[in-house]
Amino acid sequence: MENQSVLREFSKYVSLNVVSMLGLSFYILADTFFVAQGAGANGLTALNLAIPVYSIISGTGLMTGVGGATRFALSNSKVIFTRSLRVGALFSAAYFLCGLILSPFIASLLGADGEVFEMTRSYLQILLLFSPMFIANDIISCFVRNDHAPRLAMTAMMCGTLTNVIFDYIFIFPLKMGVTGAALATGFAPVVSLLILSSHFFGRGNRLRLKKSKLNLSSAVDICRLGAASFINELSSGVVMFIFNVIILRLEGDVGVAAYGVIANISLVVISIFTGIAQGSQPIISRLYGQGRRGEADKALKYGLISVLIFSCAFYIISFIFTPEIVSVFNGENDPRLAGLAVSGFRIYFTSIFFSGINILCASYFSSSDRPKISLLISILRGVALVVPLSLLLAFLFKMYGVWLSLTVCEAAVSVVAFVMLKRYNSLLPSRGNASDENRI
Repeated sequence: MENQSVLREFSKYVSLNVVSMLGLSFYILADTFFVAQGAGANGLTALNLAIPVYSIISGTGLMTGVGGATRFALSNSKVIFTRSLRVGALFSAAYFLCGLILSPFIASLLGADGEVFEMTRSYLQILLLFSPMFIANDIISCFVRNDHAPRLAMTAMMCGTLTNVIFDYIFIFPLKMGVTGAALATGFAPVVSLLILSSHFFGRGNRLRLKKSKLNLSSAVDICRLGAASFINELSSGVVMFIFNVIILRLEGDVGVAAYGVIANISLVVISIFTGIAQGSQPIISRLYGQGRRGEADKALKYGLISVLIFSCAFYIISFIFTPEIVSVFNGENDPRLAGLAVSGFRIYFTSIFFSGINILCASYFSSSDRPKISLLISILRGVALVVPLSLLLAFLFKMYGVWLSLTVCEAAVSVVAFVMLKRYNSLLPSRGNASDENRI
């Protein structure tokens, strides 16, 4: 009965959260599709150059939301929600100011020039100005999910996605606003999502209240510490895209970056499914650990690993067969060079998913069970420490083939570390009551 109870709860939370994260990833995927049709290769290049900034904004919201919601589930403290919103407000103010003042500098820093520069600058500026909405949406969505309302969180996210798709079409085609229109459509989406999430605060089961509480440095650090893995996971997508953009610009120029844009945006959708499995598991694992029921929490981890492997196999087989058709959807100008680069890269690049899902889930597991140091180690290795030197080395040795393969090599190496940590802390074995082993790190 115990196994059935955990499995039932896992299935509910993960399925709803995967749909929610898919909706979030479709913000950018919808932009990619409509920009490809309405602005061609230059628009795709501009969008791809700007997406790392979106990853940072999204990562900040998830760090604050997941970190705060994890502490809320572990301790049931009523002031955590207020403190998390205050942390989010501080980050939002910084990003908003960057949008007002620094968007041309950031566009140049990311490699935009010529015809692509103004498109990139415009998209970046609008994303940064809407950052308070993105961050607030992530925080409140995480807390609502942990407050036993995963269905509402899913509904809000899907309505935001639908809004994005509708406004993408209106702004890019009838109004002919191009990349600027795509950015505005993406910015309006979390506003709609927040309006729907706000209904939770009027329900009987709501435990989320704004409380008078000072935001001291230790509580802010604790929230960010528990959510750091979520930030690094999002940031890693941005770091990988930035590094790959720089390398590919030198190897293949703007067309190469546009081809990578197709792969990268589909990758965001795939990663969102892994993130959905991880974040869907988080409320269950955190609550069970908070109640001292470690064995049941580890069962949720096993179900997550099985889910990740099943999805990875299914996606890779289907996408390998239909790679040319998938690429053609985003190749609005039918550029044969773009198609050739994207198709060859697609099949190599996505061998990484067999390892990336495991790493994301393991990082989330350690964070959810109040072991943020291990979680951060896994996330930093896959997000920055290994992928940057590996991509530079393999690109030097094997050109574009090395670029496509570098992420797989990185994720595979990190998976070894993740399983060593799981074995060390007996997380896949019967509990021995060593939940305090974190102190040895």
